[in-house]
Amino acid sequence: MLIVLGFDFGMKHIGIAVGQSLTGTATPVGTISAQDGIPNWDEIKAYLVEWRPKQLVVGIPLHMDGTEQPLTHAARRFVDRLIRHFQLPVHPVDERLSSWEAKQRLRERAQLEKTKDRGKIKTKTRKQQVDDLNACAAAILVEQWLRDNVAY
Repeated sequence: MLIVLGFDFGMKHIGIAVGQSLTGTATPVGTISAQDGIPNWDEIKAYLVEWRPKQLVVGIPLHMDGTEQPLTHAARRFVDRLIRHFQLPVHPVDERLSSWEAKQRLRERAQLEKTKDRGKIKTKTRKQQVDDLNACAAAILVEQWLRDNVAY
């Protein structure tokens, strides 16, 4: 079974998810802070030690027409730094629409939770919402990469 750790790159926040090839699914596991796109590498190392992935996946932001944007270059630098720091294969993944899909999944999950809690809405801080969105987007990227690259 192949374990994959995925990153939804951002200049301030990086979502993280873990996936596996047996079912082709991924689970959001957290979000770390970054300063100008540079994370605390020890935090990433802790995820690597915990999950022991054989492959890494990083979302590369592109415009809807496929052209690059300023954040594209920062994400590619993050890929290069991951390779240098951890000597693992890192696969860039086109992340167009991953944030939109993540918002949809989180809305559906909130509706289910609301139903379970008899209509009560649990309020989350803005930071919790951003963290959930980033980690969910990372899970979508991992699932996309598994679907496109691993035979089940």
